[in-house]
Amino acid sequence: MQWSEEVILKTNNVSVRVLSLAPKEVAPWHFHQNVVDNMFCLSGSILIDLQNPSESLLLEPGHRCEVKPGRVHRVSNPQEKEAKYLLVQGVGEYDFNIVSS
Repeated sequence: MQWSEEVILKTNNVSVRVLSLAPKEVAPWHFHQNVVDNMFCLSGSILIDLQNPSESLLLEPGHRCEVKPGRVHRVSNPQEKEAKYLLVQGVGEYDFNIVSS
């Protein structure tokens, strides 16, 4: 994965970061046990794929998506240019559990 991040705020229970995805980059399928992911598209487009139920959301700048704890998901950049999004995670202890596809 080639993503880069800028940490805005990080505590034991909350994380706020700006993440950049390279063209066509795809994060692994994963879930969090305790934290909610709130994703706000800043530039480009980001695709959020979710499982149980299967769903895909394409976020353009200004759009937001919330992923509850336990829901398997992945984030990708479907375009040929960099995409950026604001990721707000909380409230709770952070974990990143990879799921085989």
